[in-house]
Amino acid sequence: MTDTAPLRHGLSHAAFLGRLAGASAPSAAPARLGHAAFLALRLVDLLLPDVAPPRSDAFRYQLTATDQFCRALPKDCTETAHLVGLVHAAADAFQARDVRLVVPALLAYAHYLEDELRLVEALDVLETTLSVGGGVLRPSDHVATRLRSARVLRKLSEFDAAEEAYEAAGALAAASSDRHSELLSRIGRANAVMGRGNLRDAGRLLQSVLADAERLGDRGAEALAQQGVAVVLSTGGQPAEAIPHAWRAFQLYDDESSRMRVLGDLGTMLLTVGDADAAEHALAHVARQATTQEVVDNALIELMHCASFRRDRVGFERWRERCEAGKDHMPPNMLADFYLKSAIGRARFGQFDRAEVLLTTALGVAEAAGLHELVFRIERTKHGLRDCLEACDTPPEATAEPECQSEAVREVSAALAHLGT
Repeated sequence: MTDTAPLRHGLSHAAFLGRLAGASAPSAAPARLGHAAFLALRLVDLLLPDVAPPRSDAFRYQLTATDQFCRALPKDCTETAHLVGLVHAAADAFQARDVRLVVPALLAYAHYLEDELRLVEALDVLETTLSVGGGVLRPSDHVATRLRSARVLRKLSEFDAAEEAYEAAGALAAASSDRHSELLSRIGRANAVMGRGNLRDAGRLLQSVLADAERLGDRGAEALAQQGVAVVLSTGGQPAEAIPHAWRAFQLYDDESSRMRVLGDLGTMLLTVGDADAAEHALAHVARQATTQEVVDNALIELMHCASFRRDRVGFERWRERCEAGKDHMPPNMLADFYLKSAIGRARFGQFDRAEVLLTTALGVAEAAGLHELVFRIERTKHGLRDCLEACDTPPEATAEPECQSEAVREVSAALAHLGT
C-alpha cells in the first residue's frame, strides 16, 4: 500500500492497518508486520500522560500478548527487530515510570519507516513520540522529533504543516542554544519553499545558512546547505553551476547515507549537462551501495533516464521495470518524476501516444500534491512533446557528447571515473 497521503484521523495508528487491507492474505508477512506495529504502538499508548495508568496486571497481559505476536514475525526482518525492541522499551518505561525510556526506540523505528518510504507510518510514530513524551522530553529529543516530523511532512508535500514544524523546531533549538539544529530548521524551511516552486527565495535562504554554517565551522549543516544550493541551481536551469556545490557536499558529509543521497543528485546534474558517462558512474555506485529505498529508487529512475538519453532501448526497459516494481512505495514527488522520465524515454523512442498518457499521469500526481515546480516542468514537456520528433531521429552517438564544460565540472567528472575503484 503506497504511503502518499496522511491518514491521521479516526482510529489510532490506523495507517498500519492499511497493510492488512493491501495484503494478499492476513498471514502474509506485510500484513503481520503491520498488525504487529499497530499492537506495539497501542501498547505504547498506555504510557500517554493524559491516560489513566493501567493496572500492572493489565499492562503485563497486553505486553505478553504483543511480545508473543512480535516474536512470531520473520526473524531475518529489520522491522521485526525494531518492533521487538519497541515492546521491550515500553515495558522498561512502564516499570520505571519514565516515558523517556521508550523515546529512542520510537525514533529509531520512525527513521526506519522513513527510509523505507512508509511516510504516513513514520509520521504516526513521530506524533506518538511527541504525545507520549509530553513535557518530559529532553530538549535534544524534542528538537530532533520536530525536525524529523517536518521532513516527513515535506516529503508528503504537506508544505504548510512542514514549515510550521520547522519553525517550531527552530524556536526550540534557539531556546536551548542548539545552533546546529537551528541551522537545520532553516535549511528545512528553505527546502519546503523550494518544494512549492519558489526557487529564488529558497536559494536566498540557503545561501544565508551556508554563510552561517561556514562561519561556525558546522560541516554537517554546510554540507546540507551546499546540497540545497546545488538542487536550487540545477532546478533553475544552471546544472553546470550546481555540480561543484553538490561535489563539495559529497566531500563534506561524514555519513554514507547522505553521501549516497547527494551523489544521486550529482548524477542527475551531470546527465543534464550531457555527461552521461560520469552520470552513470555516480548513479550506478548509488544503486550498488545505498541502503535506503528512497535513494536507490531515485538512482534507478535516473539510470533509466540515462539509458533513454543514450537511446539504449534495452537498458531503458530494464531500469524502467525495476522502477515499476517499486512505484507503489514512491512518495508523490518521486512518482511524478518517474512518470515524467518514463514519458521522455517513450518519446525518445518515438512512442508519442504512450508518452502523452504518462505525462498526463505525471501531471495529475504533481498537481494533487501541490508540486508546482514539477507541474511547470511536466507542462513544458507536454507542450513540446511533438517538437522532439527530430531529436528522436538523432543518432545515439550524437547524444552522448557532453556540452562544453567548465574546468570545475571536468574535475568532478574525472574524480567520479575513479569512484569505488
